[in-house]
Amino acid sequence: MKTPLKLFLLLVLGISSTNTFSQTILERYEPLKKDSLRVGTGENDFLPFIQSGYTLMLPKDKAVEGVLIFLEDSGYDNKNKYAKQLYNQGAKSGFAVLSISTEIPFDFYFSKASGLSTHEVIRQVFKEYHLPNKNIFFLGTGLVGHRAMRYIKFMKEENYEFQLHIAGIVICNFTMDWVRKWHQHEREIRIDRNNLWEPKFINYMLETHLNGTPKTNPNSYFDFSPYSYTDTKNENIKIYTEYSVKAYIEPAIKYGLTTYLKTLYENNATDMVGFLAELELAGNENTELTVLQPDDNPAQKKNPETTWNAINKDELMNWIQQQMKK
Repeated sequence: MKTPLKLFLLLVLGISSTNTFSQTILERYEPLKKDSLRVGTGENDFLPFIQSGYTLMLPKDKAVEGVLIFLEDSGYDNKNKYAKQLYNQGAKSGFAVLSISTEIPFDFYFSKASGLSTHEVIRQVFKEYHLPNKNIFFLGTGLVGHRAMRYIKFMKEENYEFQLHIAGIVICNFTMDWVRKWHQHEREIRIDRNNLWEPKFINYMLETHLNGTPKTNPNSYFDFSPYSYTDTKNENIKIYTEYSVKAYIEPAIKYGLTTYLKTLYENNATDMVGFLAELELAGNENTELTVLQPDDNPAQKKNPETTWNAINKDELMNWIQQQMKK
């Protein structure tokens, strides 16, 4: 049974040098399912399900000109934390900001069920709040970005009546090549120098849901990856050729070497630069790469979250506005 609509209005004042504005925030989340998901081979390797649903931020007293979509996590990623960073800029520019979570903890969108669940939420939200189906942008870092790529692939491959008119994708420091990522984790497990929870967890999930390893079932990994260096065909590239793409990377090479003994191969920047190169080979000339330098990010710990935090959000919104279709 669906939870009753839970609405709350927050007047969030945003003061710039020239104006003041406010926003309306609406939420709807399902009750927690009392169940858990196996994420490893150990006796206690389970994670509880999280709340599925959405948060929608609407600019108040201003027409909605487009929608920024984040496929976030209502549990372990501290619900809507990436979307919240663009509430002010989005409102000023006439954008609604929509954050959606499935019930799966750390959802990789292995299953079409995740894509279908997300698609149904998007369809309902657009209908209920009369959102314009134009100037749609997916944004994300880490798994949030990966989910966006998976959802777009799902939507393109399924013949649903409702289809989003996506204008662009903003991608930030996340894995695109899951063949590379699997090998990265195998090396980390072998050298046993860092916390091994993440490499063991991710490789277990990959091997379980992709039916083997990149050595035994490479095509499954190629299909799961928006881009893979070892895939000579890279069939998934054609899915994204019609969109404007803005990519942010933070190689942090010295940090990775000195802190985790990581090589250049264990770096998400290699995936994202390769992805942009393949897009251009396929005819997409509307791509842009921003490389964050050490001075751009004062955080002592470097990861996808701190990369997103370091992005100049005003510059990002300027790029989004330049891609808008009237």
